[in-house]
Amino acid sequence: MSTKLSPIWDVIVIGGGAAGFFAAIRAAEENSNLRALILEKASQTLGKVLISGGGRCNVTHACFEPVKLITHYPRGGNELRGAFSRFQPKNTVEWFESRNVKLKVESDGRMFPVTDDSNTIANCLRDAAKQARVRIELGASVLGVEKTPQGGFRLEVQKEAQKVFIQTKKLMFATGGDRKSQSLIQSLGHSIVPQVPSLFTFNIKDKRIDGLAGVAVEDVTVKIDGLTARGPLLITHWGMSGPAVLRLSAWGARILFDKHYASLLTVNWLGDYKLDATLEVLQRNKDWHENARKKVSANSAFSQVPLRLWKQLVYFIGDKNWADVSKAELQKLAQELIAGEYKIQGKGQFKDEFVTCGGVSLKEVDFKTMQSRIVDG
Repeated sequence: MSTKLSPIWDVIVIGGGAAGFFAAIRAAEENSNLRALILEKASQTLGKVLISGGGRCNVTHACFEPVKLITHYPRGGNELRGAFSRFQPKNTVEWFESRNVKLKVESDGRMFPVTDDSNTIANCLRDAAKQARVRIELGASVLGVEKTPQGGFRLEVQKEAQKVFIQTKKLMFATGGDRKSQSLIQSLGHSIVPQVPSLFTFNIKDKRIDGLAGVAVEDVTVKIDGLTARGPLLITHWGMSGPAVLRLSAWGARILFDKHYASLLTVNWLGDYKLDATLEVLQRNKDWHENARKKVSANSAFSQVPLRLWKQLVYFIGDKNWADVSKAELQKLAQELIAGEYKIQGKGQFKDEFVTCGGVSLKEVDFKTMQSRIVDG
């Protein structure tokens, strides 16, 4: 190890992400004499914090009522209701503000540091851990965990070529979907629900969005198999991303997995526009005398639809003047704008998924204390 590692600890947290840091900090702050250690297998901590939100770090969501907050969780919302009555996004905001980190709310409710820099959040967590005297060990892989007769835990830890055994009274897993950690938890007696990715982008090859990588639409509604999500959407080189797509992937995680990520996505580029309202705008553009000799593709009829996207959405009705567009073609264009169908042909490929669904069975967690119902400590 980097310096001699004490063989005995009060609390060991496996995982140096945001959850692991916060758990260790809170535990150490509650008891100034508590010896807390974070074990992180990577070469740096808070790796996903640094890249989340496009490098800005979406810290939390501006929903401050537990009853409403749980509706944003695809799974486990009811179980979290009690936990959110004790600590919720409002408390998260206050925690960071007490450490001189201010957050801002964006139009879709996501909250970011005012600096728009994820390093602000990472540095805050690292500073808080340092102040609480939490020890952090990098490049430390946990090879095995076993319960001791005394009631604590014995861990086999490897760093580079060195292996050591350390003990702790309390053990926390904050490792997300890491499969090695799931096997360690299973070895202690827990049952594991099969994991599938739960936050990912869609691979879509379609001429309507071809060449539009980087184009963003601020208010889009997307649907798949009866599930709906709304928010910003980003067109990428491989298909579609952005908050709306990521939310839909979370709610449809198991459905999409079972379909091998081949499904039909319906997109309303106008947010909540219905057919009649869309047709009314299109008809008004057609009837406006100054538009008579203008190409439909010349200007977007809807301010929320970027011109580059508009040009490709209207291309299939022909590059006509407004005056020459028939009612049937207006109907077809309106349908394309509010209910365009796109074939999902896979999910975005990431070495490590940001979020998975599955893992430790919810029935085996005491949500009043967030402790295991199977293993004491």
